[in-house]
Amino acid sequence: MTKVYTTQELIQILAAERQACLKGKRLDLSAIVDDGFPLIESFFNTDGIQKYSAYQGFKAVIHQYQLENQVSGIVWHQITLKGNTLRYPQVDYQLMALPSDLEIIKAARNDLVNFWQEVTADMDLYLSINHGKNYQKIDASEIAGIVQRTEWATLMKWEKSDFLEILLQLGWGKPEEAFHWRGWPHSGSEDIHAVKPGNQPIC
Repeated sequence: MTKVYTTQELIQILAAERQACLKGKRLDLSAIVDDGFPLIESFFNTDGIQKYSAYQGFKAVIHQYQLENQVSGIVWHQITLKGNTLRYPQVDYQLMALPSDLEIIKAARNDLVNFWQEVTADMDLYLSINHGKNYQKIDASEIAGIVQRTEWATLMKWEKSDFLEILLQLGWGKPEEAFHWRGWPHSGSEDIHAVKPGNQPIC
């Protein structure tokens, strides 16, 4: 019987392939910038494009493997903040979400939002705008409207002795397309950053 790779094994395979591509051991020689404008072409590094294209091609093969073998893209995480702990599902950013994965992350959305609201009650909130280039301060009462427009959620935190930032990502569509806005408008996300009063988001 043929071995089927697990989610964790696929993540490790992708990480190794990504490193090989970054080091130039894998190139997609067909990937070139040729738009007929030499001035624009001069801004692009052909070697970098070939490395990126090689990795994207390999990742597409892994996603097809996931579909054919029904290998989930979900990794379970645990987060503890202010004495509260939550275990939640998240699609790994290099893998794709199977239809069954989408159902799992959709079912977990409200628990994630409730946990985030509980641990950020005394924090300043900022909405990421312009694809994360800027932040706009928002009120907690505005979150409900954003939640209603989305299907799933995920959490991240950055913590130091004097700093805490908690990101609530509210998304719709396919997570693998939402993270980088490749699938807009069918897939996308809104990022809400919570920081200690007086601080600004840094991530």
